[in-house]
Amino acid sequence: MIYGIGTDIIKIERVKNVIERWGDKFLKRIFTEKEIIYCYRNKHPYNSFAARFAAKEAFIKSLGSKKDISFSEIEVLNDTDGKPSLIVYGKSLKTLEGYDIRKVHLSLSHDSDYSIAFVILEK
Repeated sequence: MIYGIGTDIIKIERVKNVIERWGDKFLKRIFTEKEIIYCYRNKHPYNSFAARFAAKEAFIKSLGSKKDISFSEIEVLNDTDGKPSLIVYGKSLKTLEGYDIRKVHLSLSHDSDYSIAFVILEK
């Protein structure tokens, strides 16, 4: 049974400007260490950062609330085939468990200007 659906789109240039302005202060508040390493290993790191930011926003929207959800407790990783997945930790995980969510589906995409994410939560 579908509990919620969320989507988000963000301009890559916007994320790039924020990272260039605030650096580690922004990165460590929004992304996990694994995400930061992954993104900087890519040829176009800002595309990857933007897609992960959009995924976190889409996830929060799919829940219908930002209560007790921390961006740094939401992690977007890729498996060996490149398929993205969303992992939730800490207080954010307790919130997710409180909604009895059993599965999180995530799709990411980007072009030269925008990144988009789509999340489906299953009970």
